[in-house]
Amino acid sequence: MALIASICVAESKPAIRPWRVDTPIRLDGRLDEPAWASAEAVRLTQQAPRPGAPSPYETTLRVLADHAHLYFGFTCKDPNPRQIAVHTMQRDASQSGDDAVAIVLDTFGDQRSGYYFQINAGAARADGLIARPDDIPLDWDGVWDASVARTPEGWTAEIAIPVNTLRFNPALTAWGLNAQRYVPRERQRLRWTGTTLDAMFADFRRAGLLEVPRFHQGLGLMINVNTLARRTNDFTRGDRAVAGRAGIDIGYNATPQLGGIVTVNTDFAETEVDTRQINLTRFPLFFPEKRSFFLEGSNQFDFGLNLSGDLLPFYSRTIGLVEGNVIPLNAGLKVLGRSGKWGIATLDVETGSALGISRRNLFAGRFTYDATDHLRVGTLLTGGDPEFASHNRFGGLDATWRTSTLFGDKNFAAGAWLATSHTVGLHGQNTGWGASIDYPNDLWDVNASIKNFGDALEPALGFLPRPGTRKYSLGAAYQPRLQHSWIQQFFFEFEPYMLTDLHGRPLTWRVFTAPFNVESNSGVHLEANYAPQFERITTPFAITDRVTIPVGAYRFDRFRVEGQSSPARPIRLGTTVWFGTFFRGRLTQVSNFVTWTKPGGHLQLELDAENDFGHLPFGDFIQRLMRTKVVYAFSPNLIVSSYTQYDTESHQVGINNRLRWTIRPETDLFVVWNRGWQHGLLDAEPEFAPLRDQFVVKLRWISRR
Repeated sequence: MALIASICVAESKPAIRPWRVDTPIRLDGRLDEPAWASAEAVRLTQQAPRPGAPSPYETTLRVLADHAHLYFGFTCKDPNPRQIAVHTMQRDASQSGDDAVAIVLDTFGDQRSGYYFQINAGAARADGLIARPDDIPLDWDGVWDASVARTPEGWTAEIAIPVNTLRFNPALTAWGLNAQRYVPRERQRLRWTGTTLDAMFADFRRAGLLEVPRFHQGLGLMINVNTLARRTNDFTRGDRAVAGRAGIDIGYNATPQLGGIVTVNTDFAETEVDTRQINLTRFPLFFPEKRSFFLEGSNQFDFGLNLSGDLLPFYSRTIGLVEGNVIPLNAGLKVLGRSGKWGIATLDVETGSALGISRRNLFAGRFTYDATDHLRVGTLLTGGDPEFASHNRFGGLDATWRTSTLFGDKNFAAGAWLATSHTVGLHGQNTGWGASIDYPNDLWDVNASIKNFGDALEPALGFLPRPGTRKYSLGAAYQPRLQHSWIQQFFFEFEPYMLTDLHGRPLTWRVFTAPFNVESNSGVHLEANYAPQFERITTPFAITDRVTIPVGAYRFDRFRVEGQSSPARPIRLGTTVWFGTFFRGRLTQVSNFVTWTKPGGHLQLELDAENDFGHLPFGDFIQRLMRTKVVYAFSPNLIVSSYTQYDTESHQVGINNRLRWTIRPETDLFVVWNRGWQHGLLDAEPEFAPLRDQFVVKLRWISRR
């Protein structure tokens, strides 16, 4: 049946057949092997800002295949090659200002999930797992390689993807495929398919087809061995330690679609540090997951429609991290994949004892079923509490319906969810529910939702900042494009929301408006906003260690002006200023950044700062946050970076120095040095005193058979 279905789809979608090769392809970016000349070439068409219009940036894609690899070759012509922009060689760094090419692959044929691979003109790689068409998180690292070369007419790129990096349905004779090129200095995008302004790159309903041979994945065995040596020094307690550690991940694919991973003695010493944030609210901040074990298959845990930061039923950072402190992971098991219309993602982890917290067994499971081509239903279950001794269980059901053919070619989605939890000793309304619609298109972008969170709804392995509330939200943006003007697009935005308690009493409301918001043809961004707001404070909260907001009802007005220069230029500047009334006083927040990149992307310097000045009846405060980053890339495979952060809330300076050497796509060496200082740590010495020091050397090697 899968073969028949793929043939029927192929009749209405463009398709490309890889040219079969039996000799190795040398990955140098030059496309000079005879096979490239023999392969079928497809031409990319301008998608934005003028769909279908002729473009001077002629781009072609060719595909090769051998028994274990797919090779993608891009030829990118440029009328002025000197203006090709490269700002980074780091993996998964922002390439918003870089000339780049990308592909997306739907290897299950479900038109919902898949893989994303991107490379810029400096050979920097970015990759991610796609769970929905409007979001491509770059938090997954697959084993693949790429190279680029400059030519008198522009540049060329080669991408090599080992088939055993992917999970796929072996019954399919064709996968979903789309390809894209981005030229930042004109903000021009070219694509193979999906070339209307409303088409999203990761929307596989608009993708073409890649006819694939019968790939052989071998034994389906993956071994990830990591060894490290660590030296730590805690200056406050006078503790010093030198230790070695070895860990291993073993994966096995029972089928090409479904596999499991066992991890033992897991360590994440090479993970980049979190970016600090200033918190002037009474609710916890959200930090993204960066640890590799939890990122594998993370898209399959995606739950609900447009829940955003209001509820995340499974938030993997709750495992192994408690209030910023590391809890050791003794062992873990993960099962990921698909079986027909079913999607399966389960995780079971045992954490060690630390910080007065005993060993824990924590579980999360997500199961989905594709009822129709448009409707997916699913459930998510979690068990265990990573911090407290009380037992916790959480369960949720969700359904999402998506189409890209509303009114002919418009995007639309509708979804609903229901959840409940049980926590020993916690009483009250332990259920939650919500419904949402989304119309994300180029001229009009509209969404609306209602969400209800019981006061006893407790996802211990999730993220729920405001239980005991009901939220009504609306978002509407009118986004016209101009012809023959320096302005490429306007964004007139209107986004109100209201939170009430479970009895209907308003707790918070806010109306965000953008009467002026424009982006130029070159990427310059200018914006002005007005956002009236209301907050009902039911218990006093400390906005800083010296200023506490008392109980009361507060109505205030916030204004913002923002400007950013084009990301395509070597020097980029930006400033954002929020000002206006705030809790019966005034608050001014000034954020600035400057980024300079040496041509070619080898050296990058970043400096950004936030300064908040509050003048309230309850006291005045100043909060500062400063960050600097220096990155030097000898090549995309050998990069040294230094990241320094300071904030006045903690009075701490932290430096994260990191070397990453990708010896081969499956082998990485990390050298990490972290050091921290605190102001006023010792009363007799008010200057900065050393707090802690850590030096780590880690080698990671992955083998697939």
